[in-house]
Amino acid sequence: MRRWVAGLLVSCSCAMASAFYVTVAGLGGEPDYEARFQQQALEIQKLAGGGGAQVETLTGPKATKAALQAALAKVASSAKAEDDLVLTLIGHGTYDGLVYKFNLVGPDVTADELRSWLDRIPARQLVVIMSSSSGAAVPILKRENRIVIAATRSGNERIATIFPRYWVEALRDASADTDKNDAVSALEAFKFADQKTARFYETQKRVATEHAVLEDTGRGDAVRAPSPDNGQGLLAARFMVIRMGAAQAAMRDPAKQQLLARKEDIEQKIDQLKYQKAALPLKEYKQKLQSLLLELAEIQEQIDR
Repeated sequence: MRRWVAGLLVSCSCAMASAFYVTVAGLGGEPDYEARFQQQALEIQKLAGGGGAQVETLTGPKATKAALQAALAKVASSAKAEDDLVLTLIGHGTYDGLVYKFNLVGPDVTADELRSWLDRIPARQLVVIMSSSSGAAVPILKRENRIVIAATRSGNERIATIFPRYWVEALRDASADTDKNDAVSALEAFKFADQKTARFYETQKRVATEHAVLEDTGRGDAVRAPSPDNGQGLLAARFMVIRMGAAQAAMRDPAKQQLLARKEDIEQKIDQLKYQKAALPLKEYKQKLQSLLLELAEIQEQIDR
C-alpha cells in the first residue's frame, strides 16, 4: 500500500496554489475602535505571512477605496484559478435599506463595487466582512467558488461587532483546528468565532446584537449553521485560511509541497463524501471513507518524516 501511494504521489502533477491576503482596517470613529481594528488587521498580516503568501494590509490613512481597488486589481493581474484569495474587512459598515457600505478613509466602498472588483479575480475566494450591517452584503457578493462570511445576519444589526476578535483568535488558536490537520479552514474559523461570540454575550448577560452567517454555494441563503442538511459549508471546509506547525513548515519545503497538495485533495474528497453520506449505502460509505483515511495516513507519515 505504501509503495502504491508513493507512486501515485510521484505521478501527481498537482502544485501548491498561491495564496493572496488583502486585509483592511476601516474607519473606527473613535480612537479605541481605530486601534482595535488596526491591531486585528496587523495580526492577520503576521499570521498569514508565515506561509509565504502574498499579503497586503491597509490600515490608517492607507485604508482608502482607491487603495483597496488597486490591491484587488493587483491580485487579479497575477492570480490563477487554482489560487486562493482571502479578503478581510474589519471596521464599521452601514446599510440604508438599499445599499451596504464599508466605511473607509474618504469615499466608502459599496457591496456592488466589491463584487465588480472580485469578479475579475479567477482565484477561489474567501470574503470575510466583519462590520456592523455586513449581512446586507452577502446577497450581493455570493457567487460560485466564493465563500462569504458576514458578522451579522442582516443589514439591520447595526451595533459594532465582537466577531472580528474571535475570528483572529481562530487563526492563532490550535483548538480551532478541530480535525487536527495543522490548518484552520474557513468553516472551522467561522464556527470557532461564532461560538466564542455567542459565549461572550452569554457571559456578559447581554442580548446578542450580531449573528454571523456563511454562504458558499453562490445559490442559497446565508446560514447560521452550515451543514449537509442545508448544503452550505462544503467549500468553506476545503478552504484553508491558515496553516500551522508542520504544515506551515512544509509549505516552505519544495520536496513536501506535492505531498501537501495531495493531502488537501484527499481531505476535500473526505469532506465531499460526508456530504454524500445520506445518499450512499452505509457499507459503501464506510468502505470509501476507510480507503481515503488510509491514504491520508500514509501521506501524513511522509510529511512528518
